[in-house]
Amino acid sequence: MALFIPEELESDILHDLSEEIQELYEASEQTLIELELTPNDNELQRSLFRSVHTIKGDLGLVGFMPMIEVLQYLEDILDLLRKGEATYTSVLSDLVLKLMDRVTRFVSDCINDGRANYDKEALDATIDVIKLINAENSTQHEQLLQRAINCLTNQQDNVDSAPRIELAKTGIPKDLSPDKMADLLFFRELMRPIEKRTGYKEGRGDRLAILAFYINSLSDEPLPEEQLAVACYVHDFGMAFMPNHVVMKGEELTKLESNLLRSHVYKSTRLIEHLNTWDEARKIIMQHHENVDGSGYPLGITGDQMCAGAKLLAILDRYDNLTNTPQADGKCLTSKEAIIALNQQHKGQLSGNWLRLFNQGMTQLLKQESA
Repeated sequence: MALFIPEELESDILHDLSEEIQELYEASEQTLIELELTPNDNELQRSLFRSVHTIKGDLGLVGFMPMIEVLQYLEDILDLLRKGEATYTSVLSDLVLKLMDRVTRFVSDCINDGRANYDKEALDATIDVIKLINAENSTQHEQLLQRAINCLTNQQDNVDSAPRIELAKTGIPKDLSPDKMADLLFFRELMRPIEKRTGYKEGRGDRLAILAFYINSLSDEPLPEEQLAVACYVHDFGMAFMPNHVVMKGEELTKLESNLLRSHVYKSTRLIEHLNTWDEARKIIMQHHENVDGSGYPLGITGDQMCAGAKLLAILDRYDNLTNTPQADGKCLTSKEAIIALNQQHKGQLSGNWLRLFNQGMTQLLKQESA
């Protein structure tokens, strides 16, 4: 490992740099997700090039030199892409994401710790491979991109693919105490008639919990699975006690109807208010319709006041609605369309950290499903 110690910079410069790098990283992730759906969209290809180019320029301005060379060669590949001399593939997406991860960690360490350790040998080896990619050897691009990924992650060249993602079969975590297991099974069974009454597609509680376990496993600070599971099963219980004509109303709700529907959060929370084992789940349920920008309900709190589980469930709840509730044309969105819509329609409302993990995790899952 090599050590880099940057020159001392003013705190406001570092703050601005951190914010811009994060925004560009998230923009790149969004672009890559959309390219999975429309790989030949030249405007998206150009947008990805501009994001990487801007990040490289920002790092040059503050002298964060170790990452600039590899970004230059990545930019060269994306230049081939926008000129039609290379083809967008999932392997190229993987390389971009992995390099951007390295860059954002490097910048974060420099800003927060005043120094950064980085794997210079892996970066140099990756650069040596990327340099081989040009407009004349397009038939070798996929192989070279995979070799670059292997160098970056210190894998052998004969590694064909990432380990297969295995999702849980149900939303019931393993190794629960008998009391917790009894509660969870009870909540899961209660969810079935509630799904029917409220018009949700069967299995909503399981779908949310299974996806929550997967995204949660990608976090450096994973949340207790049993608390997540209870929140996934119980958070919409209050909907069953709403008037059917309000829950099923296809047109815009009146202010009175909207306020009534929003009260389901309180009703769901109260159902488990005397079960102290599930205090964290109750907090998740209460806050899962809040937004990090303060525009949510019932209290209008902001991201620093929201618990982590609520931030995750807010994303998954919206995603499940997009993929399982007919839209204006009478059709549900595909998973890819829902991911794109989620990022576009709720920009600034969702936790950046959890949304990043969701985007990464779902992209890998969709790649596996299409393989």
